[in-house]
Amino acid sequence: MKKRVHVFGASGSGTTTIAKMLCDRLGYRHFDTDDFFWETTLRPFTVIRPIEQRKELLQSELESNDKWILSGSLCGWGDIFIPYFELVIFVYLPKEIRMERLKEREYERYGDSILPNGELHEKSQEFINWASKYDDSSEIGRNSQRHQQWFLDIPCPKLKIENSGALIESVNDISNQLLQG
Repeated sequence: MKKRVHVFGASGSGTTTIAKMLCDRLGYRHFDTDDFFWETTLRPFTVIRPIEQRKELLQSELESNDKWILSGSLCGWGDIFIPYFELVIFVYLPKEIRMERLKEREYERYGDSILPNGELHEKSQEFINWASKYDDSSEIGRNSQRHQQWFLDIPCPKLKIENSGALIESVNDISNQLLQG
């Protein structure tokens, strides 16, 4: 059974949701890279934590737990954790579906404040614009090309899934892979 798993993909592809569902099913601890990348602030996702500090925090958590799933992207800043992984899962979702999910998530999180004239409208639009470049641009650090290459270079077992069907199908596929050893 694989005990140390990393699930990553584009923002909105379902990595965190899949990881949480797997952890609930299998009794693993869940960690998300956003919790290490971003400082805890009143308005989340606004202050980036210094690299060395996020590495120390993540290392402490990963080394303190036997079975865990880490969701989110750590390409570049977290490459030192690659040797920890027993399985890496790349979650893909077509851009149209992913962007729709992100827009829904933004509204669920922030409500009317992201609408035109809302206090978070501009910030939300910046995020959506950034996320929309994932598939087609190398201008942003977190992009498909970089993720694809990172995935190819990973030395441990890996799995690539498309998360455009029912979420439970993706969780079942991964669960079976984890239990195989």
